[in-house]
Amino acid sequence: MSFDRHLAEIAREFPHWTIWRSDAGRWWATRHHPLSAAQREAGCAMTIDADDPDALREQLVDQERRARAPEP
Repeated sequence: MSFDRHLAEIAREFPHWTIWRSDAGRWWATRHHPLSAAQREAGCAMTIDADDPDALREQLVDQERRARAPEP
């Protein structure tokens, strides 16, 4: 599958993120909105990167889970 297709699929799956692939071949995602203090404490990041689209998707799933975690 082409990287453009991977980009489009991940972008549809995670609409609150901007997804791109760098010239060096790394896959990146950055959130559209700032994090709350609770989200930062839960380990959320504004921007993440990975070696390939599958690893990026795994990180995005983890980030979405962390962002939804109930506040203590």
